Amino acid sequence: MLYGPTNEELITEIFRASIKSYKSLPQSLYHIQWKFRDELRPRFGVMRCREFLMKDAYTFDLSDEDAVKSYNKMYFAYLKTFKRMGLTAIPMAADTGPIGGNLSHEFVILAETGESKIYADKRIFEIDTRNFNLDDSSLEKMRNEFETYYAVTDDKFNKGDFDKKVLQENRLITKGIEVGHIFYFGDKYSKPLNASVDLQGGKKISVKMGSYGIGVSRLVAAIIEAKFNNNIMKWPLSVSPYEVAIIPMISKNDNSNLIKSQKIYKELIKHNIDVLLDDTDENISAKIKKFNLIGIPYQIIIGQKSEGNIFEFKEIDKESQNLSIDKVVQKLTKEKSSI
Repeated sequence: MLYGPTNEELITEIFRASIKSYKSLPQSLYHIQWKFRDELRPRFGVMRCREFLMKDAYTFDLSDEDAVKSYNKMYFAYLKTFKRMGLTAIPMAADTGPIGGNLSHEFVILAETGESKIYADKRIFEIDTRNFNLDDSSLEKMRNEFETYYAVTDDKFNKGDFDKKVLQENRLITKGIEVGHIFYFGDKYSKPLNASVDLQGGKKISVKMGSYGIGVSRLVAAIIEAKFNNNIMKWPLSVSPYEVAIIPMISKNDNSNLIKSQKIYKELIKHNIDVLLDDTDENISAKIKKFNLIGIPYQIIIGQKSEGNIFEFKEIDKESQNLSIDKVVQKLTKEKSSI
């Protein structure tokens, strides 16, 4: 049995067997699956291991110009996706390696435990992508703005270029985790594998291709590195398995807090809020410490000071406030809608 490290050839064959006319373009195909590699130095949990989950996408276009437009759309889709996860990713010009082509970028999250050394102009973080337009010319202009600022990993680093292009006060030298990589390689695969489409006059033309990968399981490690601080882990709301944890103080002789917790649980579920209730009789201080490590972003703490319908509510890394369950629902609903 053979395990392919990437699937350009196979996906090209699927396209060749399925798509015949230029009218069917552009096309984008993707899959998410487990991959395997003979990793010599597996370490850092899911950061670098022999088995990992990957998302691979592939685009097919009629011309180089259209293919670069598809590339730009993926480029900014990646930036937007990482932003929704609470991560700031730097797009960096990268070597195409064995996949080939003449255009490639990798997306790197800053982290001291990262394997890639980063050399960058700090001003790249000031680019505002919140309200960029999705039309092709705007995406090209925005990508060019990113490429104005120096940002490379150590395999493309040139000290002379770095010193010349980046002022001393703007220089950033740190480490990062690669979480995504995109490539444009034209007809490198489509031409030898006969992946072509028929034009209007009957002429055949090889399609232009790009491939786009995200290390899904590696993102878990990247988020932990970015969001763990002072013994508190805070999962971004967009990826947290639960949105709020209910943490009641429960004693063997008094179950009133448990009853309150169950009522709150049902109310939150009714409003489509994902909630985890800790109904064990563990010491409440130990519970809070445990949930600070688990990282559910919001907590409702029901202790001795809880009175009536007012409870202690807090974002895991901020000060608590006393709120009614209605106010909690309003706040969580608002936070979810802003993702």
